Amino acid sequence: MHPLSPAFPTPLVLPAGFGLPPLPYLLALALALAGVAFGLRRRDPAFGGRHVLALVPWMCVGAAGHVLYALGTLPPALVPLFGTPSAYLTTAAVAGAAWLAALATDRDDAALLASVGVVALAPTVGAVLAYGLTNGTLAPALPAAGVVGGALLGLAAGALLFRVDGGAGVAGAAGLLAVVAHGVDGVTTAVGVDLLGFGERTPASRLILEFAADLPTADALGAGWLFVAVKLAVACVVVAAVAPTVREEPRYGYALLALVTAVGLGPGVHNALLFAVSAA
Repeated sequence: MHPLSPAFPTPLVLPAGFGLPPLPYLLALALALAGVAFGLRRRDPAFGGRHVLALVPWMCVGAAGHVLYALGTLPPALVPLFGTPSAYLTTAAVAGAAWLAALATDRDDAALLASVGVVALAPTVGAVLAYGLTNGTLAPALPAAGVVGGALLGLAAGALLFRVDGGAGVAGAAGLLAVVAHGVDGVTTAVGVDLLGFGERTPASRLILEFAADLPTADALGAGWLFVAVKLAVACVVVAAVAPTVREEPRYGYALLALVTAVGLGPGVHNALLFAVSAA
């Protein structure tokens, strides 16, 4: 979910606010990503479950950067780098460069990648929280509860998946993380829509929420519960589908799990941070 004002915009296909950055920025991002891809291709490093976990701080960095973009607090030169979808591209380029630097050492590249990500995350999240403190809008309780609740639901759904489908268990902690990520996105969306008065700008998600709002259960359960259920179900199906690739070609399977995790955790953390510092 990408939170907006309570009014629901109506883009046909892409989320509201979707747009490529100006051409010079787009070219710079393309060159940076191409350079990272070339460097990784030359080194041909292993990529496993530990690397997926190491990318979690970077996913949160991208989410926090996009929140700063939405709040209008980024320096003008950085604004085009953290819109939609440029925030994903920027984060991928920087994280990829950090991974290449880690590979150039004799130390554990996954641990180094995670450590640099944590260092980058601290000031980014700090800037978001500082905005809330400065403006008197910091209210983290409900968003934090959404993150915790989503993570717990994701853990339960992932554990059930591994119990029902023994083959999915090969995905391990990375597969469980992917389900947890979408649980966080789903529950923070439900918190934003049902409790904080925010809207949804992604068309497919908005349709689910609007459908649930028309059900007889809406008065008692709100509209977000169905979105949570759909997110968890789809995440479990995707993890089960990727599991054979993890078994047969681990590097590509884990890369797919990293992507699945990013498209859930990024929006989920974005939701939580933005809700924590702004009123609908």
